[in-house]
Order: sequence, then C-alpha cells, then structure tokens
Amino acid sequence: MIEIRNLTKNYGSFEALKSVNISISKGTVFGFVGPNGAGKSTTMSILATLLLPTSGTATVGGFEVTEQPHEVRKRIGYMPDFFGVYDQFKTTEYLHFYGASYGIPRPEREKLIPQLLELVNLSDKQDTYVDSLSRGMKQRLCLARCLVHDPDVLILDEPASGLDPRARIEMREILKELKLMGKTIIISSHILPELAEMVDEIGVIEHGEMVAQGKVADIQNRLRVKRVLHIRVMERGDELAEMMRDELHVTQVLSDSTGVHVHFSGGDVEQVQLLNKIIGTGYGVVSFHEAQTNLEDVFLEITKGGAADELA
Repeated sequence: MIEIRNLTKNYGSFEALKSVNISISKGTVFGFVGPNGAGKSTTMSILATLLLPTSGTATVGGFEVTEQPHEVRKRIGYMPDFFGVYDQFKTTEYLHFYGASYGIPRPEREKLIPQLLELVNLSDKQDTYVDSLSRGMKQRLCLARCLVHDPDVLILDEPASGLDPRARIEMREILKELKLMGKTIIISSHILPELAEMVDEIGVIEHGEMVAQGKVADIQNRLRVKRVLHIRVMERGDELAEMMRDELHVTQVLSDSTGVHVHFSGGDVEQVQLLNKIIGTGYGVVSFHEAQTNLEDVFLEITKGGAADELA
C-alpha cells in the first residue's frame, strides 16, 4: 500500500532524510518511531504530498506522490502534529465543509457525518462550536475530518500529542476501531507503550536514516535484546543467585525479596535447559518466566549506538 524507495530530502547542505526505504502492506498499522528531528514529520509530509523530496520515490496505493498527487490525496487522510480548526463553525458545519471540499453531495454528508461523530465519540457535540471543544475533542474532530472521504490510508503525526491520559485512552480506542475496519495506518508517537498495543510493525528512524523495520519481536531477536528471567524458588534464593552467575548465557544476576532476576542472552532451548538444571539441582521452583520486552526496550537498544550496524 505504501512504498518508499531511496527517499532523500535536503535543506541546503542539511540532509533531513537519507535514502529512506519503507514498505507497508495494506491493512497494516505501522508505528513510526524516532527522536525529535529524526525525519518522521518530513517523511509523512512527503507522503501527504505537502513536501517535495529531493530524490527518490514514494507511492500510496500505486500512485506516486509527486507525479500523481491528486490521486494520492483521494486515498489518504492526513492529520498533522499541529492542526488548525475553524472556530466559528459548529462540529457538523466543520465536517460538512470538508465533505463538500471532497465533492461529497449533501444528502450523503447528512448520513455520513453522524456516523463519523459517533465513531470519534462526539455525537453529543454535534451542535457545539469548535472553539469550545477541549484539545482532546478537537483532536478527535480532526480525525473525523481525515475520514470524511473514507480514505484507504491514514497518516497520523503524533495524534496523541498534548492530550491528558483520558483523552489518550479515547484516541487509542478509536485507532483500534479503525484498525479493525482495515485501514492502513502510519502513526508516529512518543508514547511508546501505548503505540505498542496498536501497531503490527514499527520503523525506527534516527538522523534521517531508517535503522530498523519489522515486527517488534523480530527486531528484538535480531538485536538480541537481553531477556530477563524472573525465578522464584521455595528456599535458598541466595544460593540460586550465586549458581546463576556461573551459567554460560547469564550476563547479570539480581536478587531481592521477589526472587532472582537473570539477564539471559540464550534462546528458548537454553531457557529450557536452565530450568531443567535448576530443578535437577534440587530447587523447588515456584515460578519461572520471561519478562516481556516492550517497545521502549527495543527503541533504546536500537538507538544507543552500534545497533544500526547489526540491522543493516
């Protein structure tokens, strides 16, 4: 659905994007991750036909963004980090304005707009002036605006930026609904734990270069992000901790009242072998489990330096 090949963007001598390559399949929710100034918004602006690349190509639904921008715009809904609203409009008038801009006849808009307001949980605000809405409500209204022409692709640049916890939860639930509707979504966010709940794949960009793309678990395996094993035994926890320090795949051991915590570089087979050894040594194992590595762990591992070379 989205194909980016060798995309570059220069501002004078500054390279904002350096031969970026991204491939996103139809129906995928793609999390675009990177520090401020890494190139996320630049890439999204090019996809939205708002910025011309210096070189390279980007296509949406088979249409090239520089050669066929009108076709691309029919197929995308773009929500920038900073957006504008027409304060003198009521919410329904606001959506009617954008629906008319896309050439949607008024009878169709009359049916469509209540559905959009229901989707974004603003049905009770249909006669409310936009300037009286909270920031979270304005964000959801702008998302409804992006959907007015039923686009195949949504490009959402920091849609939860500046929202309070309740508003972020509401936005997250709406995005889950859009995912179930089969929309292809590219979304950037700094709220990594919440992003991890929604995305199918991530792409990590740093200093204008893509350093990783794929499923979080696959990237974790390729990076060999440390696994952390939590082990609790009935007794002799201190002895177990000492024993763990001599194991081949153990890189660090911590012990406290909740158990023994082991940084482990081995795979599943080595985990089974370790558990069998602990049991065979006579320890009564109450629990043995691996802590889930989250998106923040993967991001920090990738961007700490040197990891990009492993993923090249």
